Amino acid sequence: MNRTAEVVRETKETRIRVSIDLDGTGVTQVSTGVGFFDHMLEAFGRHGGFDLTVEAKGDLHIDMHHTVEDTGIVLGQAVAKALPGFKGVRRFGHAYIPMDETLSRCALDLSGRAYLIWKVEFPTEKIGVFDTQLFKEFHQAFAMNAGACVHLETLYGDNSHHIAESGFKALARALRMAVEIDAKAGGQPVSTKGVL
Repeated sequence: MNRTAEVVRETKETRIRVSIDLDGTGVTQVSTGVGFFDHMLEAFGRHGGFDLTVEAKGDLHIDMHHTVEDTGIVLGQAVAKALPGFKGVRRFGHAYIPMDETLSRCALDLSGRAYLIWKVEFPTEKIGVFDTQLFKEFHQAFAMNAGACVHLETLYGDNSHHIAESGFKALARALRMAVEIDAKAGGQPVSTKGVL
């Protein structure tokens, strides 16, 4: 089964290409022009076990918002494209990720019904030059375009870097579980309706 996808999206604000192999080994190549965001996406690919390439060129002379949000859109589209109809996979995934003083939890459902519950607070407005508000924009865009119901929560934590990174890793690990092949599914969606 070939569970790969490539998506290119070009607007007046950004040009983004994402390729993903859900059955990879966590090899990443990421270049968005935003150093901390690159770090988060690299963690997402590595801890998800996905081979991930992200190339983004955006209007960073304005700010990082369009680049971050649009990358979430394209990454979500790539996951959905790699799993048409979410057939034959576990569908649900969850993870707890500790990082020093921080603990984050993610639960998700590849249901086709996009939703984001976001219970994450950052003690600082910036991580270096990165605006912490953009993390919610990324996760919202990802969930809406992947067709995933995502619940992400920081249970506790004091360090903004740790909160962001544990959240990305929790999303990655939950997705890794959800996209695993479920032998009992017989190649069909795990749903009483027979379709998602």
